[in-house]
Amino acid sequence: MDDEKAERADTTGDGGPVPWLAPDEVRAWLLLSALMEALPPAISSGLKRESGVNGFDYMVMAGLSEAPGRAALMSDLAAFVAGSISRLSHALTRMEDRGWVERRPFAGDGRQTEVVLTDAGTALVVAAAPGHVRTVRELVVDPLGPEKMVQLGDLVAQVLEVVNPEILRVLATTYPHDGS
Repeated sequence: MDDEKAERADTTGDGGPVPWLAPDEVRAWLLLSALMEALPPAISSGLKRESGVNGFDYMVMAGLSEAPGRAALMSDLAAFVAGSISRLSHALTRMEDRGWVERRPFAGDGRQTEVVLTDAGTALVVAAAPGHVRTVRELVVDPLGPEKMVQLGDLVAQVLEVVNPEILRVLATTYPHDGS
C-alpha cells in the first residue's frame, strides 16, 4: 500500500483516526461473530426436531413461564428475548393461533399490552425444556464449565450494557447476579 492509501486507511470520512483492531481483537471478534451466527440455529434445530417449536418462540414462552402469573408486558418480553416489538408481535400471532399465549390490555395501563402464557403453552415449555437444557449444556455449558460460564455471563453483560441495557434490566429481575 502506498503512503497516501495508508494515510486514508487510518482515518474516517471526517478525518478522525480509526482505532483498528489488533490481531487478537480481530480473532476474538470473528470468533464471536461466528458464534452469534452458528449457535442460534444449532439450538433451534434441536427444539424444532424434539418439540416442534423454534428457538425464538421457546424463549418467549420460557420467559413467560418464569414471570409472575406467567405474564409480562410486551416491551419487557421483547427485551428478554432480545427481539424487536415487531418480531415479537409476529411470533405472538403464530403462538396465539396455536393456543400457547394470549394478549390482553395491561391492567395497570391499558395502553400497554400484556402477554400471558396459556396452560397449553406451559405444557409445551415443560415438555421442551429438558431437551433444550441438554442441548444448551452440551453446546455451551459443559465445554466452558461453571467458572467460565460465570465469566462469560459477566463479559456478555459488559457488552449488553453498551448495546442494549434494557435486556440487562429485564434479566436482572428474574436472574439477579449473585456476585460470585
